[in-house]
Amino acid sequence: MSTQLFPAEKIRNIAIIAHVDHGKTTLIDGLLKQSNTFRDNQSEMSQELIMDSNDQEKERGITITAKVTAVEHEGHRINIIDTPGHADFSGEVERTLNMADGCILVVDAQEGPMPQTKFVLSKALEHGLKPLVVVNKIDKPASRIAEVEDELSDLFLELAVDEAQLHYPVYYAIARDGKAWASIPADSSEQADLSEIFQAIIDTIPAPAVSAADAPFQMQVTALAWDSFKGKYAIGRITRGQVWTGDSLAVCKTDGTTTNAKADAIFVSKGTAKVEVPHATAGDIVQLTGVADVRIGETITERDTPEALPPIEIEPPTLKIYLGPNTSPFKGTEATFSTSRQIEERLQRELEANVGLRVEDEGIGFLVSGRGELHLSVLIESMRREGYEFEVGRPQVITKQEDGETVEPVEELIIEAPLEHGGAIQMELGKRRATLEQQATKQDSIRLTYRITARALIGLRNVLLTQTKGTVTMYSLSAGYQPLGAPLKQLRNGVLVAFETGTTTPYALQTVEQRGICFVDAGEKVYAGQIVGLNNRQDDMEINVCKAKHLTNMRSTSSDGVVQLTPPTKLSLEQSIDFIEDDELLEVTPKNLRLRKRELNHKARKRN
Repeated sequence: MSTQLFPAEKIRNIAIIAHVDHGKTTLIDGLLKQSNTFRDNQSEMSQELIMDSNDQEKERGITITAKVTAVEHEGHRINIIDTPGHADFSGEVERTLNMADGCILVVDAQEGPMPQTKFVLSKALEHGLKPLVVVNKIDKPASRIAEVEDELSDLFLELAVDEAQLHYPVYYAIARDGKAWASIPADSSEQADLSEIFQAIIDTIPAPAVSAADAPFQMQVTALAWDSFKGKYAIGRITRGQVWTGDSLAVCKTDGTTTNAKADAIFVSKGTAKVEVPHATAGDIVQLTGVADVRIGETITERDTPEALPPIEIEPPTLKIYLGPNTSPFKGTEATFSTSRQIEERLQRELEANVGLRVEDEGIGFLVSGRGELHLSVLIESMRREGYEFEVGRPQVITKQEDGETVEPVEELIIEAPLEHGGAIQMELGKRRATLEQQATKQDSIRLTYRITARALIGLRNVLLTQTKGTVTMYSLSAGYQPLGAPLKQLRNGVLVAFETGTTTPYALQTVEQRGICFVDAGEKVYAGQIVGLNNRQDDMEINVCKAKHLTNMRSTSSDGVVQLTPPTKLSLEQSIDFIEDDELLEVTPKNLRLRKRELNHKARKRN
């Protein structure tokens, strides 16, 4: 792939949008491989999910941050924006759609349009993007292509902002195999490639509408990147004019001020890499260095004509969580960074790129607000892997005032599970005061649509996974606000709390197993006030997990060797966050997750 300068009419900027796991990133893999972006012997040719680059994306199998890549086809440069498919990362979708002129909507041929399909499509159509639909995974045994097309027609009819958006081409694909057709193939095993998709992008997606090339340079920053070689990269689409290496620039800040900058280097995408170019023109997506003092949403312009573009509108957060320095007896023993100042600096860095996040001071700690549990847990896991230790509290919903009344966020929740688990699911949702709006049975599975408050959603996923033996799938989408309801009762049992600091013994843990579910292993260090298990009853119970068996002349030390313990239940980060109540905290370190009471002293807890 050359790095020649492409005029605006030869550029196509396209976002690929879809519900999570419908094959969006897999389709991009195919476009990259079939555009001769990589040599035949490059490792990317045998790699899957090329665009999911960070560790958490690979482990979770989801896209977390939007990324830009570029391919060339028949003299055109096609800039492709890979967007997240999960509702919690919708802030990434909202800001990156500003760079696109069209979108490819990828829909699973069996599942059809899902909640996030509706969200990302509504945002794309609001931005006036030209849509192109790909019905993916048509080789699934349970695919229902005709029904899915009808559902898509209804969705476009509901969301389109002008009549032209109701006329969209539909293609049929098996993205995993790199195949696509303009009509439903009689035999999906026949030879095919993605040339139909390439041609559709060039023919259907409009070239970027730009001002004259001699107009003053202007670009809104929609993403940031960083490396130790060049420092910060400001990423965005040039809306007018041109930029040359060495140009004097200005940054129009969100507070109305301007700062000076310089275009040290200009990069364009080349597959998954970036290539330096001497200059770039309107319509192209570029990465500039030398602009250190810039944030997402701010505008970079020529220094003589500093004119800001309208700010990017991002929907407000719905969930907040306390995050502060660790206050347990084990603080500072398992991490590199543990002070309030170090945590604050890390959160401020996160705010530069994570536009859906908000951070407020809360005493020695912070209130971190985001779009959902997954959004917050990805941040917590990232900090943990970077060597930070801290404690977090129970997630709380963010309420607001409307016409003098307190209102709380509500969600549309769609649950799919085998038919035999329908009763258990409906019982659990009933406890959480959810309203059943729709029920459909397909073969041996059931699909339930609920309206539920955001606070009732906390912890629901883990409960349903347990009740359905891991077979449930659930997705939610913001459905506005409603008047604040009555508090929910505690939905889990009480906990078993360590009475003293020390090392657990097999002899003592036998008592924990008799009382409930054990969270700690024999020989593990614990402290007074740490949660070591889940009680069989509704109330909390103090328990000594460090006591040893006293020897008498009737016993021998060898009798301790016959203690048979069940392996402890180890909760994941998301399960731990869901588990804690208002009077509890989760201690997060690079080595351990520990559940604990907020007040560690048992006498003080009893007084409270």
